[in-house]
Amino acid sequence: MDPRIREHAEVVVDHSIDLSAGEDIVIDAHPVAEDLVVALHELAADRGANPLVIQERLGERYQRAFLRNRDEFETPAHLQALYEEMDVYIAIRGNGNVTETSDVDPETNAAYQQALQPLLDERLSKTWCLTQFPAAANAQLAGMSTEGYEDFVWDAVNKDWDAVREHQAQMVEILDPAEEVRIASGDTTEVTMSVAGNRTLNDYGEKNLPGGEVFTAPVPDSVEGEVLFDKPLYHQGREVTDVFLRFEGGEVVEHSAGKNEEVLTEVLNTDDGARRLGELGIGMNRDIDQFTYNMLFDEKMGDTVHMAVGRAYEETVGEGNDQNESAVHVDMIVDMSEDSVIEVDGEVVQRDGTFRFEE
Repeated sequence: MDPRIREHAEVVVDHSIDLSAGEDIVIDAHPVAEDLVVALHELAADRGANPLVIQERLGERYQRAFLRNRDEFETPAHLQALYEEMDVYIAIRGNGNVTETSDVDPETNAAYQQALQPLLDERLSKTWCLTQFPAAANAQLAGMSTEGYEDFVWDAVNKDWDAVREHQAQMVEILDPAEEVRIASGDTTEVTMSVAGNRTLNDYGEKNLPGGEVFTAPVPDSVEGEVLFDKPLYHQGREVTDVFLRFEGGEVVEHSAGKNEEVLTEVLNTDDGARRLGELGIGMNRDIDQFTYNMLFDEKMGDTVHMAVGRAYEETVGEGNDQNESAVHVDMIVDMSEDSVIEVDGEVVQRDGTFRFEE
C-alpha cells in the first residue's frame, strides 16, 4: 500500500474526526477506494472503534439502476435508523465512472434528493468527514494522469493543517463580525449580501478534507445582484457551464447556463430554499492550483469565491437568524484572480486575488 494512503487515513482519524474508543463508524465508499477503507479499518481497530462500510451515496451503478426504474421516493427508514445509531460518518469520494448517472432524469434526481433530506440532516448532526480517494476516473475528469492526480490529492490532503488554520483565521477575524459583503468581478458579477449575526467558520480539514476555505451563510432575503460563475459545475454526471444567476430579495429570479441548463433548472426547482443562497465561501488554499471538476477541491482554490444555492449549514447561522432549508446544497465558483474585489462593510479585503493581510 502506498504510504500516503496510510497517512491520509491518519489525518482523517486523528485530525478530522478525532476517533475515540467505542465509537460506531459508517464509511460510505466506492470499491475503488478500498485501500483507504482498509487503512481506516486498521486504525479503527487500533483505536477500539467499530467500522461498517456501505455504498449509499457513492455506489454509482446501484444508484443509477434504482433511479432509472423508479420515479417516486420515500425516506428509507432502515438507513435512517443506521444513521441515528452511528457516531461518525466518513464519505470517501472516488468514482468508477464519473458520468454513470448522466442519463438519470434531473427531475428524478431532484425528487430523490428531497426524499433523502432527513438522512442528510442526520449525517450532519453527527461527527462527519468528506474526503477523496485519487481514483483513475477522477484523474481522467481532471485531465491528469493517474500518478499526477495521486500526487495532487495527497499533496492537498497530507499537510500541516494547524498552519492552514492560522493563515485562514485572519480572514475569519474580518468576516465574522461583518454586516455586509460585496463581490464584484469584471462586468459580469456584482452582488451584495448581509451576513449580519451569522458565524464564519474556518475549514482546515476537519469536516472537508482537504480544507482551505472560510465560509458563512448569507441572510436568505438579503442577496441582491448578478453573478456569473465562470468555473464549470459538474453535477449529476453532467457539466454545467457559465451559470448566471440574478437575485432579487434573496431569490433567484433569472437563471441561465451555457451548457446543460436543464440540470441547473431542476436544482433550482427542488424546493423553495433551492432558489436562495445557503453559503458564501472564500477559497484560500493555493496548494490547490488546478481546476479538476471536483468541488471538494475546486471550491478551496486560492483566488476564488463560491456560493451555494440551497441548504445553509446550521453552524454558520447565528442565534435568531433564519436558516435557509433545502434538500440540495450546490456550490458554484467565481474566479477572483483578475479585475475583481471583495469588500466587507465597504472596505476592500481582497483585490485581484490578494488579501489585504498579504500585501
